[in-house]
Amino acid sequence: MAKDYYVVLGLEKSASAEQIKKAYRKLALKYHPDKNPGDKQAEERFKEITEAYAVLSDPEKKQQYDQFGDSGFHQRFSQEDIFRNVDLGNIFREFGFGGRGGDDIFSQLFGGLGGRQGFNGHTRPRPVKGQDYLMRLTIPFRQAVLGGERRIDLDRDGHPEHLQVRIPAGVEPGQKMRIPGKGGASPSGGPAGDLLLEINVTADFRFRREASDLFTTVKIPFTGACLGTTVTVETLEDVKRIKVKPGTQNGSKIRLKGFGVPGRPGKQAGDLYAVIEIAVPGELSDKQHKLLEKLRDLEL
Repeated sequence: MAKDYYVVLGLEKSASAEQIKKAYRKLALKYHPDKNPGDKQAEERFKEITEAYAVLSDPEKKQQYDQFGDSGFHQRFSQEDIFRNVDLGNIFREFGFGGRGGDDIFSQLFGGLGGRQGFNGHTRPRPVKGQDYLMRLTIPFRQAVLGGERRIDLDRDGHPEHLQVRIPAGVEPGQKMRIPGKGGASPSGGPAGDLLLEINVTADFRFRREASDLFTTVKIPFTGACLGTTVTVETLEDVKRIKVKPGTQNGSKIRLKGFGVPGRPGKQAGDLYAVIEIAVPGELSDKQHKLLEKLRDLEL
């Protein structure tokens, strides 16, 4: 039965890469097979924490795990996928573990997954994985910020397919989303390749984005800038009324905390900034013209 990898390592989902590494090293030192000879419980625990580290230390696998959850991740990734390209020997050397090499321990605990040596001492050939496909997906600005569902149509080796893909909130232009098993078929009976969705985001006429913050322009009259006023600001999902202080300058920013890009595990929500633009009328009535002339005489 699969277990939550964060729970296995005793971490919160907001844990940094350094915290993940530190937690694994501490537990691996405790449950390492060479320190617990013949202890099956320690061996199982070591397998759990090593599998958890193999996923959470890999940015792409971790992103998939966070996106799909434990059960969804294991529907897409086999144990062989999890340990593909994982060099336990290098990891153990980095952490200063003595005793047998990483490949020996890997062989004993995991049975030679990924083409390593199995229990019988013979090397199993690794089936060739199918080709990865790259597809560029253009999504609206608001969906990139808020997330949502997106249908994509693709051709896999001459067979049309329709997929419903979940776009995570806060996805950025140029980011690649990996859809396991939706690439090309393996020529040797191995796993299918993956589909990589490269995200392109359309511009929005009202908002622009910088990291997790959003910016929108709000026009106010000259009198409002001088005397103060109240204006309506459109957010991505609602409208808010904000106060503009007397003496506000053109280009000033008013922050709406938490109304930017929604928060994700380990990250706070961004903010929305209303950028003040003082509107200058193109035409004036006679009365307005005379009043402004009086203000000019008062050096305003």
